[in-house]
Amino acid sequence: MSTSISKSEPATLSEQDRALILATQNGLPLVPDPWGELGEQLNMSADQVLERFQAMQESGVIRRVAAVPNHYRLGYQFNGMTVWDVADDAIAELGERVGELPFVSHCYRRPRHLPYWSYNLFAMVHGTSRDEVENKAGKIADVLGEACSGHTILYSSAILKKTGLRLRKQTDKN
Repeated sequence: MSTSISKSEPATLSEQDRALILATQNGLPLVPDPWGELGEQLNMSADQVLERFQAMQESGVIRRVAAVPNHYRLGYQFNGMTVWDVADDAIAELGERVGELPFVSHCYRRPRHLPYWSYNLFAMVHGTSRDEVENKAGKIADVLGEACSGHTILYSSAILKKTGLRLRKQTDKN
């Protein structure tokens, strides 16, 4: 599970919310009823746990609660961050379309750093071969069409551990 904190506005966390985030920083309990398990740990009902997560998501404190699979263990040994030079007036619409492709695990806009880096759209794809990644990049190129003036693929060379924001437990000294 991944919990991501929004950067738009500072938020005040209740003690319950903070306890929930601390309890799930390493993932949801792998049990049939994770909300009930968390509730037992934190002296809350399963419904209260779910309501708190939904409220934090609605307020923007948490962007999402999601599974974070290990793509290497699933057989996807080739991982390419495709980067694209997309016309600024088309990037919002085209970025949405690329992000909706079933083989794109994440997609986002980034600033250009001219003259060294002209790419402003990033889309991560995974494959069982380099050819598969390049085929998927070709499908992205088809979506972008003439609005794209260049791209490349940056392949992973190491596995990096993905984690979201980590909260520290509060002590009397904090």
